[in-house]
Amino acid sequence: MAGKFKSLKGQLLLDGGNLRGSFFHRTVVLICQHDTEGAFGLVLNRGSGNKVGEMIVADMSETLREQPLFLGGPVQPAALSYLHTDQFLLNANVLPNLNLGHTLEGLVEIGESFSSARRVRVFAGYAGWSPGQLEEEMKREAWLTHPATMELVFHENLDELWQLILRKKGWKYRLLAQAPEDLSSN
Repeated sequence: MAGKFKSLKGQLLLDGGNLRGSFFHRTVVLICQHDTEGAFGLVLNRGSGNKVGEMIVADMSETLREQPLFLGGPVQPAALSYLHTDQFLLNANVLPNLNLGHTLEGLVEIGESFSSARRVRVFAGYAGWSPGQLEEEMKREAWLTHPATMELVFHENLDELWQLILRKKGWKYRLLAQAPEDLSSN
């Protein structure tokens, strides 16, 4: 008998040390949608090296133009996604007070509204799983899970995020967090 479906929406997936050589090596992925039809996530700790204004041609605020552009995953690298939070978002669809959007018009609108509490992350591409694929990867222990928080979703130091979360998970994961990027240098 098949197990009951358990959504991972709102969870972070971390490379559990088994994804070496893949796009997902040492990544932290926020699962934004997950149901029996598949899953959609965004890699939080992979910068593109570009600013939003360098890659997206639109009339948008200078603040938004200067934001770093993140690589959300290997699927459809030209697809636009963004996460945003503010003091109170009624239509939050990922976590309480965290919304996922995909339209350029919506992004421009967010950039035009002023709020000192607003935070935005813009992504090119995404991570996607077909029905049952993520569940199979979880059975193979490709991923570790950790609850998402605003602090982690909008963490400033991308290079530290994977290790930081592993250390928060306790002593069992410290060795993995401290392992060198290139095991041959060990």
